[in-house]
Amino acid sequence: MTETTHDNATAPATGERADLLEALAKQRHFLRFTTRDLTDEQAGQRTTVSELCLGGLIKHVTSVERHWVEFIQHGPSAMPDFTAMTEKDWAARADEFRMLPGETLAGVLAAYEEVAARTDELVTTLPDLNVSHPLPKAPWNEPGARMSARRVLMHVVAETAQHSGHADIIREALDGAKSMG
Repeated sequence: MTETTHDNATAPATGERADLLEALAKQRHFLRFTTRDLTDEQAGQRTTVSELCLGGLIKHVTSVERHWVEFIQHGPSAMPDFTAMTEKDWAARADEFRMLPGETLAGVLAAYEEVAARTDELVTTLPDLNVSHPLPKAPWNEPGARMSARRVLMHVVAETAQHSGHADIIREALDGAKSMG
């Protein structure tokens, strides 16, 4: 039983691929929904003791999804060696959790849409979801561990869902708006 036809990039995804795309779309919607009707200033505002803001969360999820898709396509060389990162590297990485001067919510959301479109295209066109690569060096990865494209995509869904929950808390503390309820 074939999940989808890979010769035609416009063929609709079916089976497991359709499920992955639906899960990604749902979690992305909830994350983006937390930013509805906000100004750039509000999107950059911290509302808890955390460094997180809504725009920063969108930037972070965009970066995470972009890097994991590059990992599926190119292996661990597409990601940093987290064990060799300097203080300066970690400080630069922290910038993806906040809105920087000149950044706009519209720009952050547009970048997220571009990455999402590339991910969705990969889900429908990747010849085999079992393709796997060794994980990049990181304190949280077991040495020698591998991850398949399927597991990477499930991880992106989970990461997006987790940060959507963070966004709900930030938004409710900002102005009382909720995603549900």
